[in-house]
Amino acid sequence: MLGNEVLMQERHDLIQGKRVGLVTNQSGVTSTGESMIDILANDPSVNLTALFGPEHGIDGKASAGAYVKSYTHPQLGIPVYSLYGETRMPTREMFSNIDVLLFDVQDIGARTYTYMSTLNYCLVAAEKYNKPVIVLDRPNPLGGVIVDGPVLEDRYKSFVGVDNLPMAHGMTAGELARFFNRKIGADLTVVPMKGYNRTMIYQDTGLKWVPTSPNIPNLDSVFGYMATGLGEGTGIYQADKFTWIGGKGIDSNRFAQLLNNSGLQGVKYIPEPKGSAGGVKLKITDYHLFNPAKSGIYALAYARSLNNFKVPVSGDTIVMFDKVMGTDKIGKYLQQGLSPQQIEAKYAPALAEFKRERTKYLIPDYGPPVATGGITVFVDGKPLYFDVEPYIDSNGRTMVPFRAIAEALGAVVEWSSGVGTVTITKGAQEIVFTVNKTQAVVNGRTRYIDTKPVIRNGRTMVPARYVGEFLGADVKWENGVQKVIITS
Repeated sequence: MLGNEVLMQERHDLIQGKRVGLVTNQSGVTSTGESMIDILANDPSVNLTALFGPEHGIDGKASAGAYVKSYTHPQLGIPVYSLYGETRMPTREMFSNIDVLLFDVQDIGARTYTYMSTLNYCLVAAEKYNKPVIVLDRPNPLGGVIVDGPVLEDRYKSFVGVDNLPMAHGMTAGELARFFNRKIGADLTVVPMKGYNRTMIYQDTGLKWVPTSPNIPNLDSVFGYMATGLGEGTGIYQADKFTWIGGKGIDSNRFAQLLNNSGLQGVKYIPEPKGSAGGVKLKITDYHLFNPAKSGIYALAYARSLNNFKVPVSGDTIVMFDKVMGTDKIGKYLQQGLSPQQIEAKYAPALAEFKRERTKYLIPDYGPPVATGGITVFVDGKPLYFDVEPYIDSNGRTMVPFRAIAEALGAVVEWSSGVGTVTITKGAQEIVFTVNKTQAVVNGRTRYIDTKPVIRNGRTMVPARYVGEFLGADVKWENGVQKVIITS
C-alpha cells in the first residue's frame, strides 16, 4: 500500500474535517491509478482548498526549467499554486486557507531532481507559517541500497541540491522529509507505505510507472538520469531521454570499451555516434546491480580522457556543473586527470559519513540499512543485512558475520562454542574456521589464511573472501565504494 492509500484507509483522522492543501502532480495516484486530487475532492469529510504544483506543473507537461503560472482549477474552482513560477517557496497567502499540507509526488531518487527540493521548501514554509505537513510516502524507484556520489557541500546548495545529500541518496520521500526536518523543525507526519522494503526497486513493487516529467517517461530514463545527465556545461550531454551519453571529439568505440572494461555492474555500453558527436547507448542488464551515480562519474572521467573537455569553474558565481556535483572538487579532479576509481576514493569518506548519518532518518518498517559504516555485501545481486557491521581488519580483509554470508550461499552453518569453531557445509564441501587462528580446514585439508576469525559484539566475524572462495564463489571488492560482490 502506498502512503496515500494508508492515509485514506487507516489514518483518515489526520485530515478529517480539515481544509487540505495538496502538493502533487500527475504522479500522485494510488496503486490502482486513481488521482489523489479526485479522491480528496470527492471526500465529503475533507475540504480540498488548494493545490500546489512542482516543476513541470501539476500535469507534468511543462518543459524542464520552464516557468509555470498559477491558475484556478477549472472544475474544482480552487487555486492551483505554482511552486516553479513567481516563487518556489510557498507564501503566507498560499497557506492562508489550509489547515494541513499533504505532499504526494513521486521522486526518482536523484538529488538534482527538483521534486524533493519542493518538499524541502514546503517544510521551511510550513514551519514559518505554523502549518502541519503530512508526507504520503512512495518508493524510491532506485531502491534503498545504492547510495553513491559526492556529498553536497553547504556552499553549493541550490534548487538542484537543497541539503547535504549524495547524488543517489537511497531514501524515500518520507525519509528525505525526516532528514530535511532535522534542520527545519516543521510539524511533520510521514505516512509510511505498507509491504515495502528498501531492497525493492520500482520493478519489484508491481506498480505501474507514471511518467514524472516529459524526459522521464519510463524506468530506463529513471535509471539513466544520473548515469548520463551530469555533464552540465561540459559539452558531454544526454540524449534519448537519459539513455545515451556523449559529445564531440568522443570516439564511440573507445568510450564504450573504457566503460565496459571498468567493472561497472549491471550495464553494457553500446557504441552509438550521433551526427558529429560520439557516444554510447546504455543497455541496463541488471537493474538491482546498476549504480547510476557511479556510472555517471565514470562516464565523465572517461569522456574527458578522450576529448579533454573544458571543465566549468566557479568563481563568485557557482556554475551549474558544481551545483549538480554539490562541490567543486569533482571538477578539480577531472582537471587533474584522475581516474574514475581515484575520484571515487576521494569522495568515499564523506559518503561513508553520510551513510552513518542517514540511518537516523530511515523508516524502520522498510527494513534495516544495508550497512551503516560504508561496506555493503551483495550475494548474487542481492544485498545482505547484518546486525553487526562488516569492517576491514588490520590485515586488509573484509570481516563479516559468518552465518549471513554462508547461508546466502546455500550452506549450513554450525557453531561450536566450546572449541570456538565455525563449520560451514554445502553438499560435499566442508569448511572449518577456528576463532583466533590463521588456518582453516577445507574438505579435510589445512589451509592457511592471512587473518584470524574473531568474535565482535557477540558475532563471529570471518573474512568474506575466504568463505566465498572456499565455497567456489567468485569474490570481487570495489574499493572506491567499499562493496563486496560475491557470485556463486
